[in-house]
Amino acid sequence: MKMDIGDFRAPEGKKVHLSKWPTRVRRFYGSKKDYEKQLAAQIARLDAQQQLLYASDQHAVLVIFQAMDAAGKDGMIRHVLSGINPQGCQVSSFKHPSAAELQHDFLWRSNQELPERGRIGIFNRSYYEDVLIVRVHPEILQGEGLADPPREGEKLWHLRFHSINAQEAHLRRNGTRIVKFFLHLSKEEQRKRFLARIDEPEKNWKFSTGDIEERKFWKDYMHAYEQAIAATTSREAPWYIVPADDKENARLIVSQVLAETLEGLKMSYPQTSPERARELRRIRRQLSR
Repeated sequence: MKMDIGDFRAPEGKKVHLSKWPTRVRRFYGSKKDYEKQLAAQIARLDAQQQLLYASDQHAVLVIFQAMDAAGKDGMIRHVLSGINPQGCQVSSFKHPSAAELQHDFLWRSNQELPERGRIGIFNRSYYEDVLIVRVHPEILQGEGLADPPREGEKLWHLRFHSINAQEAHLRRNGTRIVKFFLHLSKEEQRKRFLARIDEPEKNWKFSTGDIEERKFWKDYMHAYEQAIAATTSREAPWYIVPADDKENARLIVSQVLAETLEGLKMSYPQTSPERARELRRIRRQLSR
């Protein structure tokens, strides 16, 4: 089945209703063996592009993963990006902010982890947490020490969306390409994965009772995601809503998006200047002797 990544891209300037976006689509692979073959081919594409990214040293790529618990963010990063040279890729995870991080604006801690030119940076959660979990649990704002918190809740999120858009536009102007993924998991599939974490001893470590508490706020999270995606998706920093009930299918979709994003940069290896070419020929003659 041929894949069109545009099918998963959130429309710019329109409302997002996640209930209308599928959490499962027709498989892009015919069998487990076919899936492994396709994924290996995608990883090879990504590896070749990452080498070009590093060699050309003109762009950075920031990949953001957001999702509900058990949607497969860790597995996605492990499987899709396993073939990339670790020297050219960095993964950053954002959980509860530290006391020092709370002393700065909400974008500060992620700015410390932005990828340099020639590298791919992967954010497992991101600054978007401050318009997602903080929106669902506004009591968290009390610890952020805002000097003049807006009294109207919606105004605060509007201002944060504005800050995020300005930040991402600034990064794009300065050479960082941003691509954002929301792994769209159904509530029923999350229930099954939680049960697997309880029933299978080797998965017990993944289970947290806090995840069950957050599950109670499912509708609130969906609303927060709808608002955040609609307000911050753009041609320069697109959101992709990836059906995540089928992990293998989701990995093929994400790998295709990443490969096309990198190939769209139209990178090439640096050209050798005439002076450098003469120097290399001289050194080669020395080595040959």
